[in-house]
Amino acid sequence: MWSRLLALACVLALLSASAAAGVKEKVAALAPSGLVLVLDAEGKELVAQNADEPFIPASVTKIVTAWLALEVLGADYRFETRFFMDDKRVLYVRGGGDPFLISEELALLAPELLAKTGKEPFTGLVLDASYFPADLRIPGVVDSDEPYDALNSALAVNFNTINAIRNGKSVKTAEEQTPITPLAISQFLARAPNGKSRISLAQQDPSVCVRYAGELLTAFIEKAGGKIEGEMTIGRVPDGLKPVYVHRQSRPLSEILRGMLYASNNYIANQVFLEIGTDLLGGPVSLEKSVRVANGVLARHKLVEAIHLEEGSGISRGNHFTARGLARLLDQFAPNQGLLRKSKSGSRYKTGTLSTVSTLAGYAKTTSHGDVRFVISLPGGTGNLRFQLLRAIETGL
Repeated sequence: MWSRLLALACVLALLSASAAAGVKEKVAALAPSGLVLVLDAEGKELVAQNADEPFIPASVTKIVTAWLALEVLGADYRFETRFFMDDKRVLYVRGGGDPFLISEELALLAPELLAKTGKEPFTGLVLDASYFPADLRIPGVVDSDEPYDALNSALAVNFNTINAIRNGKSVKTAEEQTPITPLAISQFLARAPNGKSRISLAQQDPSVCVRYAGELLTAFIEKAGGKIEGEMTIGRVPDGLKPVYVHRQSRPLSEILRGMLYASNNYIANQVFLEIGTDLLGGPVSLEKSVRVANGVLARHKLVEAIHLEEGSGISRGNHFTARGLARLLDQFAPNQGLLRKSKSGSRYKTGTLSTVSTLAGYAKTTSHGDVRFVISLPGGTGNLRFQLLRAIETGL
């Protein structure tokens, strides 16, 4: 009996070794210069091609940001936006860096605010974005109209972008839930082509996004039965003024991270990354604080030499990982792999793409080895090839 079991075990081991060899050959044939690392749940290397070369992770960085956020902030963390009112009924709004302050959230927020303040008209609106420094810049983000280059801000709505339709000098909203505002129209006329598109708000003047947030908030306050009659300005909440309403984001951090990973949203990723620093070191926000906190967490897990971060989205080419370091981090993130996109075969993954970088990492479903951790990095222009390699891993192991 025992001899038969031993013989069977030997046969299975030989078959497994043969399958791994077959996958290695296929990987080498498909992408001889590519980095490919595959480890089983126990950390055994099943495929290791060029795995000692550091690589630029691109948006695969967002897995690390999600893991750090869960470690530091927790899955149930809620971003907050605070509202104050003085004895003259001037309304003050202090942004807290909420990355998901979108139109649907403003529709929830406005009635709650008016329930606390009453519907008598406000005599002015003051927007306080001082939680983020005005000169904050994220490495890799450039001044463009692209949504992935949206400026990070303490007070911004709809991911600091405008989604609209332009027809000559006419501009209308492309979203039923989002009213069009004067600033949105002027931004679109100045920078958007004809047709439907989404653009980031102009970066040259960071106050533009703050003023747009104020306009959109005003529109939702009016929808809820309130009114702002006075001037809208950018300033600070007076010392000693107590909040009349604190809006806690309706989505917990885990849901925000799911949206960030699915859409690969750079703006959300860096809003979350910046909050990691201030949660432990206090405000105002700074990239240096977040990098310091991130490195402290990475050091506790012996990953600080393997994961180098300049920012949290992957847009910077200054981010550098090692494949084995990322694979170890994937072990830590495994309980939360459901936040990642799912392939038809059940694998969970995150892509990364820059002009000369094509990456893929996550958890592949295999027949013989169960869930394996994989890291793929290829030269640019090979986006489809990374999925061919994933399929080879899924079907060959």
